[in-house]
Amino acid sequence: MNSTLLRKSRKFRLTDAVIVLTIGVALLICLLPFLHIISISLSSKHAILSDLVTIFPVELDFHAYQIVFTDTRMLWSMGLTIVLTVTYTVVSMVMSICAAYPLTKERLKGRKAFTLLIVFTMFFSGGLIPDYLLVKQLGLLDNLASLIVPGMISAFNLIILRSFFSSVPASLEESAYLDGSSHIGTLIRIVLPLSLPALATLSLFYAVSRWNGFMDALFYITHAEMYPIQLKLYQVVMNSMVTDLTAQEGASQIESVPESIKAASIMFATTPILIVYPWLQRYFVSGIMIGAVKG
Repeated sequence: MNSTLLRKSRKFRLTDAVIVLTIGVALLICLLPFLHIISISLSSKHAILSDLVTIFPVELDFHAYQIVFTDTRMLWSMGLTIVLTVTYTVVSMVMSICAAYPLTKERLKGRKAFTLLIVFTMFFSGGLIPDYLLVKQLGLLDNLASLIVPGMISAFNLIILRSFFSSVPASLEESAYLDGSSHIGTLIRIVLPLSLPALATLSLFYAVSRWNGFMDALFYITHAEMYPIQLKLYQVVMNSMVTDLTAQEGASQIESVPESIKAASIMFATTPILIVYPWLQRYFVSGIMIGAVKG
């Protein structure tokens, strides 16, 4: 008996070691490039040009952040992106909930057909040109609504939310109906509180997709004061590439954007969404614990 327990213990230790090693390697793959960008943003121009920066800053210098934080256009774009992301997330979640909840009811006529149409859009789409023409015909060009309305509902997120709503025990909803609750009341008081893990996860998905999106703004927005932060960052990187190519062709009087400013701009655009994730993480954990206690 003791030998059997010993073998099992060694097996578990080996499995745990493999898991820890795999997670550690994945963590390093994700973390090292991030640390390299931070180090570049905090290093001097001389250290960067001499290729001395790895994962630790060399000759600590905050000049790049000073330039970024004193740029009123970057600050305005950041504020605009925060408002846009919050609005988009709220609108998308409301629309997804309103679409997913009815699809869980078997008494809904055409439920399978609606679900099939939604899944169909995950594999086939009209393409970029029809999307642009549609936005133009709706009069949404140079309008922040063009960054919200076209991608208001994600079919993938909708399917996930529908599946989660389907897992809520039907007996709870039936009890609520017997107590005189309406469909909306049951959704708000019963279904949504039990779906907090899914709601938090999908809210993060929507927020990250909007925060990182810049292609739609590149196509639909022409006024610089309406650029989201990722499009501003895209311009910084592209302008530096153009000036670098021009300098290689002999126009040495053109000074390229220092790497430290590009790195500081990346950190400026990335940090807010990184702060949001740990804040939502506690809702993931609490929602899972509540489900475990009630389950």
